[in-house]
Amino acid sequence: MNFRENNIQKLEKMDFDALIVGAGINGAVSASALASKGLRVALIDRGDFSSFTSQESSNLVWGGIKYMETLEFGLVRKLCMSRNQLLRQYPSSIKEIRFFVNIEKGFRFPPLFLYLGGLLYHIIGNFFLRAPRFLTVKRIATEEPVVDTKNSAGGFEYSDAYLVDNDARFVFRFIRTAMNHGAIAANYVESLGGTFDGKQWQIRLRDVVTGREFMARSRSLINACGPYVDEHNDRAKVETLHRHLFSRGIHLMLDRITPSPRVLTFFADDGRLFFIIPMGPKSCVGTTDTRTESLPAVVTPEDRNFVLQNINKRLVLKQPFTEKDIIAERCGVRPLVVNKTKKSKDKGDWVSLSRKHIIEVDQSRSHISIFGGKLTDCINVGEEIVQNMKDLGFNIPYPDFQWFGEPADAVREEFFHQARLMDLDAMTAKESSENLSTRLWRRYESPALQLLEEIRQDPAMAEVLIKGTEYIRAEIHYAARHEMIVKLEDFLRRRSKISLLETTRAIRASPGLMEACRILFGERADAEFDAYFQGATDSAGSGGRLPE
Repeated sequence: MNFRENNIQKLEKMDFDALIVGAGINGAVSASALASKGLRVALIDRGDFSSFTSQESSNLVWGGIKYMETLEFGLVRKLCMSRNQLLRQYPSSIKEIRFFVNIEKGFRFPPLFLYLGGLLYHIIGNFFLRAPRFLTVKRIATEEPVVDTKNSAGGFEYSDAYLVDNDARFVFRFIRTAMNHGAIAANYVESLGGTFDGKQWQIRLRDVVTGREFMARSRSLINACGPYVDEHNDRAKVETLHRHLFSRGIHLMLDRITPSPRVLTFFADDGRLFFIIPMGPKSCVGTTDTRTESLPAVVTPEDRNFVLQNINKRLVLKQPFTEKDIIAERCGVRPLVVNKTKKSKDKGDWVSLSRKHIIEVDQSRSHISIFGGKLTDCINVGEEIVQNMKDLGFNIPYPDFQWFGEPADAVREEFFHQARLMDLDAMTAKESSENLSTRLWRRYESPALQLLEEIRQDPAMAEVLIKGTEYIRAEIHYAARHEMIVKLEDFLRRRSKISLLETTRAIRASPGLMEACRILFGERADAEFDAYFQGATDSAGSGGRLPE
């Protein structure tokens, strides 16, 4: 019996204090906070962990400078403090990054005004990051020659933060922490709704892989379904004061546009912020902000044209980017919270809708709904859920335990000391621009010591298995044992970021991919290999995993 199947059996047999439905960032931090503080917690998702909105972000951890235009200074302050805390608590995974902003002539605000806004943003953020600076047109052209300055009025540069690895990997960190503290988590388990008998919830669940249905029991139910919060509340017959509207955001993955380790920032033709974000050897370009009704959201031809036209218009390129240059696409929805009883602003200025989260509690039924939410604000969400559970009458056994952050410095120092004794970084020096020891610590933290032991026993475990990527054989063995990989996409897209950085054709042609499949799936290797590539477009020049 594998790890996931064992957890599913426990879902059926155990009684829980909290069953959390939805394993995106909101569900992950809720599970981590509650389990770490001593509650009996279950976490499920009908897809893979972090397989919806939380895998489609810009990979940015930012204070929301754009919300200053709508005068949401309280939200900006809160997000800046959250960003600062994440930078302090996760120094290996979250780093400061500079945003290089070019302002075109005729824009609604002059560059000097926006620079002063950047100074105010710096002040609101407690001067935590590097100060902004004003950019003349000449300086923009000198420092970033790829930027077309023919129509530039100047600009400014300021700091925020970004995830070194992908967003889904960061979400899984919280799920792993929750399981380390006793939580039972399972992906591909769907909630079909439930009833509350006055003391506990009886929730009907379905194992999506096998189709088997069973019942779970919990004293409380936490709806962290992201964009599907309203749908699950309908299933559970829970009435709320709030609901979601949806905004579709897309990014295109292209070959690295500039070697600069900064985010190139523009205002698109419709006046909204538009980014070129470095992601290893590639650039992540976007985003859109388009009202959408249907879920899941899909990339439309208009979306692609919008992104490509805006980037081509603002850069100095030998050849303009076309659809053939797209390596991969990211498409998600932002769930925006509105009050059911009030008129929403979506009939007017769509982007003026607030991006804040709201947690709604039904005291009589021990039910919590989490609306909205941002990766930057995740620790606040976890802390609020703990307080909500306390307000519902739950005893919190270890209220002062800190559930977030990297391991103690002593653990980190021991890992790097052992890595140096092994001369670990020399083993893959030619395969990556980053040290292997740094990468393993960032991705796995304390369990990285286990990976060192496996490499000591068999140096072949340090070999990069899937050529063109940075993932070594030991990592894939670890994922097979501990990370509940059900489909090949779970590994290529979420536990790693391989499918964001390599074309489908390159991944398929990698001589190590089938070995990776055998490690991950055993006798199901061929079937999972075929299932992954069956839905992927492999058009000449592109090869990205794009919808057909």
